[in-house]
Amino acid sequence: MDDNKLARINELYRKSQKEGLTEEEKQEQADLRSEYIQAIRSNLRGTLHQISLLNPDGSVTKLAKKEKH
Repeated sequence: MDDNKLARINELYRKSQKEGLTEEEKQEQADLRSEYIQAIRSNLRGTLHQISLLNPDGSVTKLAKKEKH
């Protein structure tokens, strides 16, 4: 997510606190927040995929999403 979008999120937040938002601005704010959350989750997943765990027996296990049974 680029700096312009982050600035717009903050701008809309400040405006909502001072005078309120129009319906179009509320929708824009929701869309931008959704995009921001998606970017954060993606970044976190990428970081977690780079982590390896050192087991007590000396073996190394990559941290990955486990399948549900």
